[in-house]
Amino acid sequence: AGAVGAYVGVPLAGAIQSMFLPLMLLEIGLLIGLQFVKHKAGINLVVMFGFVFMTGLMLAPLLARTLGMGGGAAIIGNAFAMTSVVFGAMSFYAIKTTKDFTSYGKPLMIALFVVLGFSIINIFLGNPMMQVMISGAVVMLFSVMVIYDTQNIMNGAYETPIDGAIALYLDFLNIFTALLQLFGIFGDDD
Repeated sequence: AGAVGAYVGVPLAGAIQSMFLPLMLLEIGLLIGLQFVKHKAGINLVVMFGFVFMTGLMLAPLLARTLGMGGGAAIIGNAFAMTSVVFGAMSFYAIKTTKDFTSYGKPLMIALFVVLGFSIINIFLGNPMMQVMISGAVVMLFSVMVIYDTQNIMNGAYETPIDGAIALYLDFLNIFTALLQLFGIFGDDD
């Protein structure tokens, strides 16, 4: 559903960018709404796929900008391949390690808020070097989140399978987006 959203969204990237705030609010609304319907069979899947579709749609402006670069399709392919490798390796590590990462929730949340804070600051600064550091931090943070979420799923810590699926999907999406930004920054002529 995320790939479908991105496919539909790339030709509409300009319109999506101009309606960014309402679309972002819809995306957040679907995620919040999912929490209310996660126990209702059928509707929970519709809302989950709606949310995943919206995440793909919201990724379309970044994808369109990357496709406009020289070798843009290769940049997207490389970011996706690298994300898959990182995600698979972290999931495998989570399953095989004897170290318990399930107690890392609080430090991971603090790290997430710190990265979010720097991201907001950089919206106003527009510093490319700071963006590189933020993207690198996001890749590292969400790589550890894959381990954390995988172990929580294995321990039955999530109330429903949808909770675990969304957690891992968001980990994958954030790693992919950060790698896409990094590869795009280094692949850009500017």
